[in-house]
Amino acid sequence: MSTLADLLAEHTGLPGGAVDHLQKIVAEWQLLSDLSFADFLLWVPYVEDHENNAADRLGGDFLCVAHARPTTAPTAHPEDIVGTFIKVVDHPQLRRAVVERRVCREEDPHWYLGVPVRRETIPVVYDGDVIGVLSRETNLAVPRVPSPLEIAYLGSAGDLCQMVADGTFPSVEPTADVHTSPRVGDGLIRLDANGTVIFASPNALSAYHRMGHAADLVGVRLAPLTRSLIADPFDATEIAQRMLAAIDGQPSMRTEVESRRGAVVLFRALPLRPMDTPAGALVLVRDVTEVKRRDRALLSKDATIREIHHRVKNNLQTVAALLRLQSRRTNSPEAKAALAESVRRVAAIAMVHETLSMSVDERVDLDTLLDKVIPVVGDVAVAESHVKVRRSGQFGVVSAELATPLVMVVAELAQNAVEHAYPGGQGGEVTISANRSARWLDVVISDDGKGLPRGFSLERTDGLGLQIVRTLVESELRGSLSLRRREPRGTEAVLRVPLSHRR
Repeated sequence: MSTLADLLAEHTGLPGGAVDHLQKIVAEWQLLSDLSFADFLLWVPYVEDHENNAADRLGGDFLCVAHARPTTAPTAHPEDIVGTFIKVVDHPQLRRAVVERRVCREEDPHWYLGVPVRRETIPVVYDGDVIGVLSRETNLAVPRVPSPLEIAYLGSAGDLCQMVADGTFPSVEPTADVHTSPRVGDGLIRLDANGTVIFASPNALSAYHRMGHAADLVGVRLAPLTRSLIADPFDATEIAQRMLAAIDGQPSMRTEVESRRGAVVLFRALPLRPMDTPAGALVLVRDVTEVKRRDRALLSKDATIREIHHRVKNNLQTVAALLRLQSRRTNSPEAKAALAESVRRVAAIAMVHETLSMSVDERVDLDTLLDKVIPVVGDVAVAESHVKVRRSGQFGVVSAELATPLVMVVAELAQNAVEHAYPGGQGGEVTISANRSARWLDVVISDDGKGLPRGFSLERTDGLGLQIVRTLVESELRGSLSLRRREPRGTEAVLRVPLSHRR
């Protein structure tokens, strides 16, 4: 199914600002749906010729480009409506909303798939023009007994829908993050034009009880009360000012505060000004104390893991220093070379842990890490060697469990090429290339040296470096490795590592 932006681009000639306004409507309209106990459908006039405006197409079809279902009531449309067309004769209120530029209500229920549905239409106004129509459709199959909560919800929904028709909701200001902001079901408070609470939902009462206010909220001025409950003076002043600003007609972003009792609460204040008449504000409240507690526990755990990686890196650097010290006291060239190789291997592992100590998700950017490891490759080779090692392609980001063995394997294969492909101090180039797909990471380490000796077998080789590589590839990476001749000269080590379905 096409997205809202795709449908608007394909079937309407709306300018960018109008499209942005409709996307803001869709980002905010779950609030309208929940307060209304109804489905909301967004309809736009279907324009075949983008040169014609909506007014020229009022006798034709309307296209549904978005659909929201309530979390507070049964849906009126269990099937997907997005992408369907409807003729004006089948839903005349769509045209009425555009022509009369007002909220239009249907007196008699409309039967849809055997379910009685009450339909209302709200023109969506932007920059003085009607750019779409909201259809509010309520399932009447389930009888509802009017309650203070339902009356408060519907009254607030009516004010917001009128603001949509006025072109003042959503606001042109940056909107809050609707994915983390409080929702209607989290807690809702209605304020009058003086900032006094005239309704508070049970969840809103519970949130304030956890903040330290044991009494009822109705009849209380909310801004001073909230200020008195907040621990931090700056946060207390800010949340009070945002509530007062909403009463004056100014929208606000969501705000997170901590009470004196340790409760963490999210607030969002919305102005209510239908027909530009001050009608108070809505305050959405969400108690996120337990969520923040879990977040803090995870942050503490992450910090502990990063500290462990930091200490492992320090210990490995100490081991490398001890190996260097031992190498200086050794007279045997073979022993010096073996100790130097061990220093290089330990240093490569230390670099992985250093990277993990700065990571927040136990993942490693291999390209950045290998750019640090590659310069170390060749340190054990003969001093007169003039071999360049370069990297091409993208390794990407991998998990911590994959990073250490993969870096070790790549470094060993590159070091092996530098040491054995260019005898007598010959120069050349070793290339480490990567090709990554969704399932595989393919790495080729190639050189332009003398090539493999006759009768060479990877399985029968007694070199320590290649034995380490084979062990890591088979047991840690669960991949495959092969060495082959390269044309016209040289050697290629081909490594394939699976990225998906890792245990």
